[in-house]
Amino acid sequence: MNDMNEWNIPEYFNFATDVVDRWAEDPALEAVVVADETGGVTRWTYAEIADRSRRQAALLTSQSVSKGDRVVVMLPRSVEWIVTMVACARIGSVPIPCITMLTADDVAYRVEHSGARAVVTTIADATKFEGLALDVRICVGGELEDWIDEATSSSLAAGDIGASVRSSDPAVLYYTSGSTGGPKGVLHAAAALYAWRVSAEHWLALDRGDVIWCTADTGWSKAGTSILYGPFSRGATAVMYDGPFDARRRLELIDELGVDIFCAAATELRRLIVEPGPFSFSRLRHTVSAGESVNPEVVTRWKELTGIDVLDGYGQTETLMTVTNVPGRPPKPGSMGRALPGNRIAVLVGDDEIATASASGQLLVAAPSPQLMLGYLGDEERTSSCYLEIDGQHWFMTGDNVEVDADGDVFYLGRSDDIINSSGYRIGPEEVENALVSHPVVQECAVVGQPDPERGEIVVAYVVLLPGVAAVDETVSDLQRHGKEATAPYKYPRRIEFVDELPKTVSGKLRRNELRRATGRA
Repeated sequence: MNDMNEWNIPEYFNFATDVVDRWAEDPALEAVVVADETGGVTRWTYAEIADRSRRQAALLTSQSVSKGDRVVVMLPRSVEWIVTMVACARIGSVPIPCITMLTADDVAYRVEHSGARAVVTTIADATKFEGLALDVRICVGGELEDWIDEATSSSLAAGDIGASVRSSDPAVLYYTSGSTGGPKGVLHAAAALYAWRVSAEHWLALDRGDVIWCTADTGWSKAGTSILYGPFSRGATAVMYDGPFDARRRLELIDELGVDIFCAAATELRRLIVEPGPFSFSRLRHTVSAGESVNPEVVTRWKELTGIDVLDGYGQTETLMTVTNVPGRPPKPGSMGRALPGNRIAVLVGDDEIATASASGQLLVAAPSPQLMLGYLGDEERTSSCYLEIDGQHWFMTGDNVEVDADGDVFYLGRSDDIINSSGYRIGPEEVENALVSHPVVQECAVVGQPDPERGEIVVAYVVLLPGVAAVDETVSDLQRHGKEATAPYKYPRRIEFVDELPKTVSGKLRRNELRRATGRA
């Protein structure tokens, strides 16, 4: 599948009607298992998800939300998130998944930048949207049936609701950090929702009735890969657990819930492998990880604990999963795997030389591809800058440096820009800098990543304080606390260094590369 035609993308594709409703024809097939920290477990069939998504689609339609409208979806790991995302697909609106850790400023940026008309969130998070120009506000509270049925008339809910959606129509919008400015809106077409089945088949190796637990938050494209679009395309059952992290409980749940495929970031796996056993993994077939490199020692220890390999993989919000290890092929230590079917990759060596093996350079993905984004919302210049053409072939430049060996296995070397990858979270330095300089004692600051054995990288802030402010531990704690409050808390600087001045060029531009070298980041 190295050509768009070989993907067999249909002209029209509505994820709700063409996937969820089709599986719903089997009334017993489970779609979602929801576990909570008290030990409670609730199971939902595809038929139930289809019915409730029709009801919510009717609710949205009754409030004039229609095809193409953008809907912010800020919900925790819950069945309500599943229902809302499917309902948006059903009417052809464009959901904007957001993690619940976002602050009021974070969501204000997304609402304004995207032109969102509606929001679906919890009562607890509703205050974050106060004062924003939104036409429709739906708050989730209480039982799933209550919050849909109370606001939906039976006449609207009774009819079939399913928009005619072309595969080229916008279908989902994710926000991801950039090296400069605010987060970028990555817009994907319905064709991407269709193409998500490829990684679900070849990397996750899911089939009808398999149970997968992906611990990713609902605001990331990884949730599309391993909770919703990918697993549902294969008729699998997704586990959702939104309780606090407890390593022992997490390992116990793998067996209690009959998990076949477990998906977690490397940082989480590092915390799990030190938990003393014994544990039973009676159904676990394999484990996958993406978002950050998995160190060989983690792979080794996990296999000692479970008897299962960790199949590392690589993807971006812009490209979806493109490189993975696959079941049945022993992974090489440190390798992210090889290109998935349908994805053709290469390495950019120098300015205009392409190599496919035995080379190091920036990873490229061949275009066109249904997995590639439609573009960065409202930024055609930035979108076009991600592509280059060599010998008549267009390539998407990932910004990630890799080494590809003679067998086609890909090894991650690091970012070619300033993006910080910490525990699987992509963090733009300017986002943290903007948060810190809003503190009254900060004159200016600069943020870079520092290599870290546990998290991949941590955020390091170099801060110039205003005259008279003491550079003491209390100031560090105060700035860290402020960072957690001013933007999503996962971005806060774990290390703060006070300096008299920041390194700059003669024209006053920050020399961030000097700070990167000081932290040991190339």
